[in-house]
Amino acid sequence: MITLSVVVPVRDGERFIADALASLCHNARHDFEFIVVDDGSVDATGDIIGDFAGDLPGLTVLRNPAPVGLADARNTGLSAATGRYVTFMDGDDWLAPGYLTRLVEAIDGLGCDFVRVDHVQVEGRKRVVHRAPLAWRGVVLDPRDAILPAGVRTMVDYPYAWAGIYRRSLRDLLHFPGSLHTAEDRPWIWRLHREAATFAVVSMAGLFYRRLVSGSLTQVGDERQLHFFDAFDLVFKDLEAEFLPKAVRNFCALLGHHLEIADRFTPALRARFEERGAQMVRGLPAELVAGSVARMSVEREATLRALVPDLPPTPHVRLRRDREET
Repeated sequence: MITLSVVVPVRDGERFIADALASLCHNARHDFEFIVVDDGSVDATGDIIGDFAGDLPGLTVLRNPAPVGLADARNTGLSAATGRYVTFMDGDDWLAPGYLTRLVEAIDGLGCDFVRVDHVQVEGRKRVVHRAPLAWRGVVLDPRDAILPAGVRTMVDYPYAWAGIYRRSLRDLLHFPGSLHTAEDRPWIWRLHREAATFAVVSMAGLFYRRLVSGSLTQVGDERQLHFFDAFDLVFKDLEAEFLPKAVRNFCALLGHHLEIADRFTPALRARFEERGAQMVRGLPAELVAGSVARMSVEREATLRALVPDLPPTPHVRLRRDREET
């Protein structure tokens, strides 16, 4: 019986896929399976994966003739998974030796639906541990209780699918919206926390996440970035009223971030992005939007108010924030 399925989507990852697979070799067990989904790579990715066929026990390689995107590539791997648990790794990241065994021990010991963990962010030679935003560690909780409060960073602000381990019996809750080619993890994490029964966070940082990799979806500036709005349409769909202030704040903060780095867009795409952003902001409760932007930095608030000039002022929030900043 397979205990753990590891789903690894990759596209044109010849620079890093060998590091990723070598780290899986240092995590292999007879009851682990590794499902690598080559999402239409046109470089040497497929050949490099093939070189590991004899070295990585439990390796299965699935290939999409044409790219379908990260979400559907992950879904392809999920559909092939047979393990009691599932976790994810992207093709440009790597794992510490023994990390997967520790993940399994954590969820076995806690007996919950899913466990979330910390991770190590990598930029060149720099290594920084990023902690999941929950102080309670090793305690089984209701995932809905980790969505709020609206005004601080919570578990829905930590959407990384690879930062955790999940019972495969969660089934559809683990599948990603295949219509999205970026920001697919946002509706995914919201649905997981709204609909799963139990979860926990443990202090473990064994996944190394490469940031600022050229060609990654966080760096590209093409039309896929418009899927950010489609992703939040899914977040807001049928959302309970109690969670709406958090979702609005979450959306506004990320919209401000995207606008701050909008120089990566062509002028035409930037205009479309700003148009969709303004349209979506105006469709949200004005008082929640105004309250959200007033708690941001002065620069980010100015960016969002320039996008939607008719937002109502919120002087009482402004005064409170000014006191907090001093």
